[in-house]
Amino acid sequence: MACPGEEVTNKESGEESNTMNLMEFSDEILLHILRYTPVSDLVLNVRSVCRKLSILSLDKSLTHTVTLHKDYQVDKHKVKQLMREIGKEIQELNMSGCYWLPGSTIDQVTRCKSLVKLNLSGCHLTSLRLSKMLSALQYLRSLAIDVNPGFDASHLSSECKATLSRVLELKQTLYTPSYGVVPCCISLEKLLLYFEILDRSREGLIISGQLMVGESNVPHYQNLRVFYARLAPGPVNQEVVRLYLAVLSDRTPEKLHAFLISAPGGFAQSCAVKNLLDSMARNVTLDALQLPRSWMNGSSLLQQLKFSNPFYFSFSRCSLSGGQLVQRVLNGGRDLLSLVSLNLSGCIHCLSPDSLLRKAEDDIDSSIVETLVASCCNLRHLNLSAAHHHSSEGLGKHLCQLLAQLKCLLSLALPVCSIAEVSMVPADKPSVQPVTNVTSQNFGKKVRIGVQTYPRNCLEQGNSKHQSSVFWNLLGSLPFLEQLELIGSSFSSAMPRNEPAIRNALPPCSRAQHVGDAEVAAIGQLAFLQTLTLAQLPNILTGSGLINIGAQCLHLQSLSLANLGMMGKVMYMSALVDMLKHCKCLRDLRLEQPYFHASAQFFQALSHCSSLQRLCIISRSGTLQSEAVMAFMATCLEVIMCHMFTGEPLTVCKNLQQSLTLSSWETSQDMDC
Repeated sequence: MACPGEEVTNKESGEESNTMNLMEFSDEILLHILRYTPVSDLVLNVRSVCRKLSILSLDKSLTHTVTLHKDYQVDKHKVKQLMREIGKEIQELNMSGCYWLPGSTIDQVTRCKSLVKLNLSGCHLTSLRLSKMLSALQYLRSLAIDVNPGFDASHLSSECKATLSRVLELKQTLYTPSYGVVPCCISLEKLLLYFEILDRSREGLIISGQLMVGESNVPHYQNLRVFYARLAPGPVNQEVVRLYLAVLSDRTPEKLHAFLISAPGGFAQSCAVKNLLDSMARNVTLDALQLPRSWMNGSSLLQQLKFSNPFYFSFSRCSLSGGQLVQRVLNGGRDLLSLVSLNLSGCIHCLSPDSLLRKAEDDIDSSIVETLVASCCNLRHLNLSAAHHHSSEGLGKHLCQLLAQLKCLLSLALPVCSIAEVSMVPADKPSVQPVTNVTSQNFGKKVRIGVQTYPRNCLEQGNSKHQSSVFWNLLGSLPFLEQLELIGSSFSSAMPRNEPAIRNALPPCSRAQHVGDAEVAAIGQLAFLQTLTLAQLPNILTGSGLINIGAQCLHLQSLSLANLGMMGKVMYMSALVDMLKHCKCLRDLRLEQPYFHASAQFFQALSHCSSLQRLCIISRSGTLQSEAVMAFMATCLEVIMCHMFTGEPLTVCKNLQQSLTLSSWETSQDMDC
């Protein structure tokens, strides 16, 4: 008879024999697993674990592409070691956004002799450094760089220009009026331009957008297939992009099939631009189009341009009618299986029948939406925000019911009023009720009217009400949705990025008053949701729906909340605190809310977001606790950006900034030691 000790030992031995060591997997399985590990970790850490992983970590299938994009854990020493170890094997290198790396570290790219694709956007580059680097990369075919003040193309060597002459794809971000390296890229097929030029220099001098047109080498654009330009606000950016377009207007590339220009606000046409558009209408067939609204509105351009198997359309803020959408964009309702992305943001009449008497708040024509859904069944990205898309009661299906047929959607942007239940919207505007009621006509006891109490979790109310709502069913029909935006049709951010600071906003919508916590709770169905934006939901009472999102959307990485509930008081703080405790994958958090109190409780909850990298708080008349901010930054070591625009005095802000800078310097010193 065995003793108890022997039985335990035999049991443990049996359990160990049933377990499988990771190293017993085949090389194919291990390589598949290692693909999900950053190459920097493979080379600098994983390969030192054992002999087998050392060999597999340097497999060409893993080292072929290296992405250091905003990898804030990679310092100059790690980059140099990485280039020494696998530099010769790298064919695609993405170092975009690595602004903290010094120029001497960027020089290590010259070790990558086999590079085909290189992205250095946001890195420190001078003309001489770029010339030296590109001279050693004879196989380069794709390049992304920044052009900063002081850039001089005359400093580029003949070897560098020879490399550029073979480049087929160029992404160029301009911070100064310049053609950059475009004149040297004589074989260009894809040109992506980002104009970020300020109207004034740091010294306060007005910047001119005039360039020497003779530098452009007009004949060298004949292979161009894709032209994309994105402009930040400002007249200088418009002036410079006109010069680029003037070059194209002289001789429009016959192979051009994608023409996209994203420009905020008004952007008047020049004679050269008009000639270019006329030439495009005669000579090219497009599959992707985006133009400034001032070029589209009131013109017959859309009727003149020819399209073939389009995959991308953007008509943001254009006066596109429902008839134009069906006949010209949707090709009369014929199948557009090729269309992947459709941006109708700000097109207030695009889902309504043609009528001169149409108002922005009038009901949509469901037949237009039916045509859209039937024609573009493969849509993955759809933007219908910044407009009033009201479904009518009894006349056709609700907008949400129709959109539920787009099973392939990955991103969706809707105005808040478009998801309101039609049955809940009163026919006439309700009369304004007093704050307090009297139980009788005499001097009776007043009844206190306050915020209605709700369960902490909206699902506790039962699913019958939720599952019968059109918005709940819509999200249930889109299981793979990764990005969702619900933005009030009259919302205007206090700090817009690529929009003018002052612009005409649509009137406020009464239907948004019927969208609240229950609708927000429905978002919790999206198991694969990664990016969420909620802005201007005035009927948020407790924010209980946020808790569902935090608990169920476990892959959420980016969250933006703006103007939820009443503007005078933040009613959803308690729910937000509970939500943040679940957001382990959250990287970006943006809060725009007046009177927001960034308290110790808030930052303590935010400390649970261990992956957080960027935090932005915009709060008119808001407050913060400096000690809580310091404690939070000491806990969440991944945070590299912390912007807080509140009502605190300038002295408090400067003291906090100095404390954070000192703490960061001390931490870096400890790491170096």
